[in-house]
Amino acid sequence: MDSFSFALRNELKDTNVTVTCLMPGPTDTRFFERAGMLDTKVGQDEKDDPADVARAGYDAMLNGEGDVVSGWKNKIQASLANVTPANILAEQHRQMAEPGSAGG
Repeated sequence: MDSFSFALRNELKDTNVTVTCLMPGPTDTRFFERAGMLDTKVGQDEKDDPADVARAGYDAMLNGEGDVVSGWKNKIQASLANVTPANILAEQHRQMAEPGSAGG
């Protein structure tokens, strides 16, 4: 998705249209409840405040930024993702989102 947004941003560079890719981590919305993921590790972990995520995206858009990663924990994970092989990232995500992975 981020590659698509950067390609779109480049296509639109000579117009008045801007594209900013917001890349949030887990956010405290009803998503996990609606997706039946409350028994997962990611469903139980602490999440970012949706207002903070929205503010980060809005501010990045106003500043003309091409992308923004919201939340300090997500920023660390995003940095590590740049040097971690895709198969390891997929396994980590599977473990966090696996039903019953919340543990207790």
